Amino acid sequence: MAGGRDSLRALLRAANALLQKRRYHAALAVIKGFRNGAVYGAKIRAPHALVMTFLFKSGSLREKLKSIAQATYAHSRNLAYFVFTYKGLLAAQSQLQGKKIPFHSFLAACIGGWLVFGDNNPINSQIIMYLLSRILFGLSRLAVEKGYIPQPKQDPFPLVAALVWGTVLWLFEYHKETLQPSLQSSMTYLYEDSEVWHDLSDFLIYNKRTDSK
Repeated sequence: MAGGRDSLRALLRAANALLQKRRYHAALAVIKGFRNGAVYGAKIRAPHALVMTFLFKSGSLREKLKSIAQATYAHSRNLAYFVFTYKGLLAAQSQLQGKKIPFHSFLAACIGGWLVFGDNNPINSQIIMYLLSRILFGLSRLAVEKGYIPQPKQDPFPLVAALVWGTVLWLFEYHKETLQPSLQSSMTYLYEDSEVWHDLSDFLIYNKRTDSK
């Protein structure tokens, strides 16, 4: 038993020594990036899938749990693959050119995005739309910072909020099919289901009646 513990401690010391070697840093960062992508994807998707599935999806408990597990796995896997690909390509370019330049990041992410997120499915679609909104805000701030756009005299956020809500409700009312399915479900619950009731039970307690009254 003591010999087993000594062997384990020796193995841990060897692993820790390896982790401290600078020459392996790039490769180890790729591996840890894969780990962090998988964990972060699971943390983000699991609660979202849980809420959306039980709020808006029908089916048995087993079917709902399977749907949650599949969505969580897909998000976790894709983020892990992307981080692994991105950091690997970034390290390779830096090694080839002897230094890191901004274009390396763009090219590595483009290739990773194409390979990992290029499949048009609900999970990838949600991730891309999430990123797109952040990109638009980021580019707007960068344009002001670089002087391409003058600094607004007033906070433009109220105007942005008005235009975003005006556009999305117009699309929902007249071109619903253009919106992403989960957004359609949410808006149907808020704006269409609130138009229908039969008595107090489905006016205040339930969204829809399940009986045949």
